[in-house]
Amino acid sequence: MSKKMTIAMFGHKRIPSREGGVEIVVENLSTRMAAGGHQVTCYNRRGHHVSGAEFDALKTCTYQGVRIRSVWTLDKKGLAAMTASLSAAVCTAFSRADVVHIHAEGPAFMCWLPKLLRKRVVVTIHGLDWKREKWKQGFASKYIHAGEKMAVRHADEIIVLSRNVQDYFRTTYGRETVWIPNGVCRPERRIAKQITDKFGLWKDGYILFLGRLVPEKGIHYLIEAFRGTKTNKKLVIAGGKSGTDAYSRKLNELAQGDDRILFTGFVQGKLLEELYSNAYVYVLPSDVEGMPLSLLEAMSYGNCCLVSSIPECTEVVEDKAAVFEKGNVDALRQALQTLCDHPAQAAAYKENASDFICDKYNWDDVTKKTLELYDESFADQQVSVS
Repeated sequence: MSKKMTIAMFGHKRIPSREGGVEIVVENLSTRMAAGGHQVTCYNRRGHHVSGAEFDALKTCTYQGVRIRSVWTLDKKGLAAMTASLSAAVCTAFSRADVVHIHAEGPAFMCWLPKLLRKRVVVTIHGLDWKREKWKQGFASKYIHAGEKMAVRHADEIIVLSRNVQDYFRTTYGRETVWIPNGVCRPERRIAKQITDKFGLWKDGYILFLGRLVPEKGIHYLIEAFRGTKTNKKLVIAGGKSGTDAYSRKLNELAQGDDRILFTGFVQGKLLEELYSNAYVYVLPSDVEGMPLSLLEAMSYGNCCLVSSIPECTEVVEDKAAVFEKGNVDALRQALQTLCDHPAQAAAYKENASDFICDKYNWDDVTKKTLELYDESFADQQVSVS
């Protein structure tokens, strides 16, 4: 690829950050593109950080070669994402960017703006967001659906992360999309030190969930199932609250009376790495996913994984993880009990997980394919302009 491009990205909350899967994707793509000599600007949202108020004021101008711009955001429920996307869309429309890459369905509503000023627009659909609990009703649902339709109408290319979503766009809109899944890096496994000092955890002594505490992740199924499981292992729920506190309160109420259940709050850095490195089983009981990065990460650490039967999970794990019927608490409890009672079965899943997932999904390959898609769009633009 001879042409070095100027690239703008928005739709994430902020980087560097582990607030969600979108942020991890944007960080990995943008930093690799910058390392390859491209000029990349990421438009961060201002406002509350899911990891806590102490992170709210953290600002940076550059990160690993990526230019960071914080855009105006009305930090109120239901308006933060919309106003940040509008601000970023205006900035990118009037920028020198060759390519504007928008992440997620809601922000895609603004794709017409950079398109109006002759930018090449690529949209990544990280999942069908209107299926998520907090966006199922009212104005938010209509806005998400409208963003999806705007992407179909105005985006030069649409990237999807799963074959299931690719089929959805083909059958619903007659729109072809490009399948480029997420990636993962092979990590360094860490012995249990901080998690022992802070939480009293040891290797293979706990079952782990790691992610945002939102209803579509199915954490309530996991707590109910675990309470009926006969084991001395703990259940660790690691993740920050997203949106209101109502669901977090519900989870705490479900866990009351069972001292095996531990909520760690938001984790990152070595604490996160130790949790992944020493879990007995990693569980992802989701009803809705895009392409779950936490699952890729858990497998990359060599974990035995147990996932719900949604296509976005089963496409990832193939036959290298245990699967239970989505939303079925009894089936989840039985699967947990089986893995607790038969450590050799868990060990067999652990043995193959890391090599399988790291060979299948690689961030360098993802970045290369994305840049090739940009390059096709940029070449098309040069022809049309000339």
